[in-house]
Amino acid sequence: MLTVQTSGPQGGLSRQRIGVNAHLLAGEAGYRRAGIHQYIAQCLRHLSWEEDGPETLIFTHDQAEFVGRPGLTALPSRWPTNRRLVRIVWEQLAGPAAAVRHHLDLWHSAAFVIPAWLPCPAVVTVYDLSFMYYPAAFPAAQRWYLTSQTRRSCRRARRVVAISESGRQDVHHFFGVPLHRIDVVVPGVEPVYRPLPTEAATSFRKKAGREKPFVLHVGTLQPRKNIPVLLAAFAQADLPDHDLVLVGGKGWLFADIFRQVERLGLTERVHFTGYVPDDELPLWYNAADLFVFPSLYEGFGLPVVEAMACGAPVVAANISSIPEAAGEAALLFDPMNAAELAERMTAVLNDAELSATMRARGLRQAARFSWERAGREWTAVYRRALEQP
Repeated sequence: MLTVQTSGPQGGLSRQRIGVNAHLLAGEAGYRRAGIHQYIAQCLRHLSWEEDGPETLIFTHDQAEFVGRPGLTALPSRWPTNRRLVRIVWEQLAGPAAAVRHHLDLWHSAAFVIPAWLPCPAVVTVYDLSFMYYPAAFPAAQRWYLTSQTRRSCRRARRVVAISESGRQDVHHFFGVPLHRIDVVVPGVEPVYRPLPTEAATSFRKKAGREKPFVLHVGTLQPRKNIPVLLAAFAQADLPDHDLVLVGGKGWLFADIFRQVERLGLTERVHFTGYVPDDELPLWYNAADLFVFPSLYEGFGLPVVEAMACGAPVVAANISSIPEAAGEAALLFDPMNAAELAERMTAVLNDAELSATMRARGLRQAARFSWERAGREWTAVYRRALEQP
């Protein structure tokens, strides 16, 4: 049983305190409001402490996410931590000072890196190790920082959180962390991701200027999303009636994507929306005839499950954690094989019976994932960390 009363700074009894470095929460539109932001925000919203459980202090740049939520206290910083270097300095210097000032019993770095020094035990969440698998896809400084500091953090932390079993095995393999210290907290799917009436999807297509049927991809424009293979497959596929829509903000090393569109003569058929608001994503999934996810590596692959929850058939890469998200509901393919992807896309879009079967299986698969469960499991990680000698 977790004891939630500890000696306070004046010698009295007080609730235990957990501090969460959540500076990767993004208050403004942009690619940072994609996967990591949603994961942190939803898990914190669904923490399942009892009424007298530990107090959770959330260190972040943006307070709005958690104002008025029981058991959560947002402590916004004046530091402009939306800038990467400032955020790094905050987590290494201001973070430890805050841990001392607030008498924390546990520190949780919600993305990759814990401070080099802390006065209390720590938990760290690792979303993926793409920088270990595909180092050339990252700028040199970013690659060095993520590799060295994530390794140190995983070895130093009392508990490590991965978001898939594949990710758990990666942390063990690359950093030597014992499997019994690594917990898996799989993402969930918000209720807004659901099938909408046909009229709503049709109306959205007209509003978005996408009245022609389309294949959809959702993801930040960066190398590991494997967009070049998707473009090559789309150029090869026998899909004269369909366009390709790429939803997602610009990440890094994305210039070649736009050059390839021109080289393949796809300028009139491939459309980039940039970042879209959270409440608009379900409409894109519903409006699509097919969702394709060719990523070379994912910590989990949440867009696969979101698309299925909206009733879209899914074709996805058969690599890393993606099969865990897809289950038996998607058609999988070798992400290095554009011809195989083209064949899968053509098969689904030219076979109404196959498409209907995949939609039904996808809805059942998506129903397995909930943020309520993720919140309970994140709470359990904190319990284990606080109880662990």
